Amino acid sequence: MPRGRAWTAEERKLWRNLWKSPQANEWDDSYVAAVAAYVCHASAIYDSSASAWQAQEMRHLGGQLGLTPAGMTALGWVIRHE
Repeated sequence: MPRGRAWTAEERKLWRNLWKSPQANEWDDSYVAAVAAYVCHASAIYDSSASAWQAQEMRHLGGQLGLTPAGMTALGWVIRHE
């Protein structure tokens, strides 16, 4: 996780889960900042301290990271279930 702030246990768990996701197979080190921002915004939403712009930014980042069905479609990604 990027340095510069104290990450909570829940944020660390979300970070690990995101980097274990099928989408993470398409990410490289250039995605670290975007994933970190997603984690920060998600944390604010989960603890009810998020502003409207943070919720909107999380939605945008989720799409750009391929974490939503619409984002996956836009990126041309398909997760095959076996």
